[in-house]
Amino acid sequence: MLDVLANRTYRHLFLAQVIALVGTGLATVALGLLAFEIAGANAGAVLGTAMAIKMVAYIGVAPVVGAYTSRLPRKAFLVAMDVVRGLVALTLLFVDQIWQIYLLIFILQSASAGFTPTFQATIPDVLPDERDYTRALSLSRLAYDMESLASPVLAAALLGIMNFHWLFSGTAIGFAGSALLVLSVTLPRTAAKAQPGGIYDKTTRGIRQYLGTPRLRGLLAVTLAAAAASAMVIVNTPVLVRGALGLGQSEVAITLAAFGGGSMIAALLLPRLLDHISDRSIMIAAAAFMTAVLALLTVAWAVTDASHHWPIIFLGWFALGLSYAASVTPGGRLLRRSSGAENRPALFAAQFALSHICWLVAYPLAGQVGARAGMDAALGASAVLALVGTTLAIRIWPQGDPDVLAHRHDDLPPDHPHLGDLIEQNMSGSYSLSRNTEYDSSPLLHD
Repeated sequence: MLDVLANRTYRHLFLAQVIALVGTGLATVALGLLAFEIAGANAGAVLGTAMAIKMVAYIGVAPVVGAYTSRLPRKAFLVAMDVVRGLVALTLLFVDQIWQIYLLIFILQSASAGFTPTFQATIPDVLPDERDYTRALSLSRLAYDMESLASPVLAAALLGIMNFHWLFSGTAIGFAGSALLVLSVTLPRTAAKAQPGGIYDKTTRGIRQYLGTPRLRGLLAVTLAAAAASAMVIVNTPVLVRGALGLGQSEVAITLAAFGGGSMIAALLLPRLLDHISDRSIMIAAAAFMTAVLALLTVAWAVTDASHHWPIIFLGWFALGLSYAASVTPGGRLLRRSSGAENRPALFAAQFALSHICWLVAYPLAGQVGARAGMDAALGASAVLALVGTTLAIRIWPQGDPDVLAHRHDDLPPDHPHLGDLIEQNMSGSYSLSRNTEYDSSPLLHD
C-alpha cells in the first residue's frame, strides 16, 4: 500500500490531506462541545441543522465546481479554498450564538465543496495505474481513519490544558499546512475542457451521467446506508455521552475514536480483499452489516440499564466504523472506472453533490428524532434509513458488474475522440461497443 508514496506529487498531496483532516477532526470535537455549551440538551438538534447546512452548501456548490473548474489552474484554486477554510476556522474561536455557527459552517463547507471534488479528481491523473489508484484510495480512507482515531485522542489531551474554543486554531493550522504542501508540487493539467451549453446543461451534465450509470446508482444507494450510520455517530455522540450518560468531554473524544479505530482496520484490510472480491459484494455486505448493527444498538439501548450503555455504544461505534469504511472506500474505483479524463472532474463533483443529499436526509433525522423522541428512537430511525439504502443497492446494482459496460453517446459528434477510442477497441476485440449500443433504457451511459 505504501509503495504509491514513492510518487512525490502524490506523497505531498496525501500529507496535505492528513494535516487538513487532523485539523478538521479537532473542529468536529470542538463544534460538538460548542453546540452543547450554547444549546445544552438541544445540542443534537443544533448539530443536525449545522450538518444539514453543510450538505446544502455541498449540493449547491459542487456541481458548479465540476462544470467550471476546468477553466481554472488546479493549484491556485485548491490553495485559495484552503485559505478561505483557515480564515473561517479562526473566526469560530469567537462564536457565541447559534446563528453564527450556521453562517460560518455554510462558508466553510462551500469552500470544501470546491476543494474536495477537485482534489479527488486530481489523484487519478497523478496515479493513472488502477492498482496504484486502489492503494491510494485505501490510504485516503486510512487518513480519514487516522483522523477519526488520532484527532479525538489529541483533542482529549488538549482539553486537559485549554478551553475547547482553542481547538479551532488547530483547524486553521491544518488548512495552512495543506495549502503549503499543495504549493510544493506541480499538478498535472486537467484533460477536461469547457463544455458547450448553458449554465443548467453544464452544471447538470455530470449528475445526468452519474444517474445514467447502473453501478453508480448502486453506489449512491450504499452511500445512503453509510450516511445513516455516520450521521448517528457525528450528531448524537456528544448528546449520548454527556447528556444521557453524564460523562465528560474526554469520553466524547474516546467514543468517537472507537468509530475511527474500526474504520482504520477496514482500510488496512481492503486492498487485499479488493484484489479477490468484487466491489459490489464488499460494499453491499458492509451496508447490510451496518444496518444490523444499528438495529441491535436500538434494541440494546432500550432493554439494558444505563450502566451498560457506554460499553454498548463504544463497541457499536467500532462496528459501525468498520462497516462504514468498507462501504464507501471502493467508491473511487467505481468513479474512475466509469469516467474518462475529459469528464472526470464533473463526475467526481456529481458524486460529491449526490452523496451528500444522503447526509442531508440523515443528519436532521438523527438530530431531530434524538432530540424529540430519545436515543433509542434515533438509533431505530437510522437503522430504517440504512435498510432502505441497502435494499435499493441490492435491487438496482447489477450482479456480475463488468469493468466496461456497453453504453451510448447520442450527445457526441461522430468525430469525437472517445468514439474513435471505442472503434479501436472494437477492432482489437477487447470488447464490443458502438455508437448505438445500449446497456439499458438510459440514453446517457458511460461505464
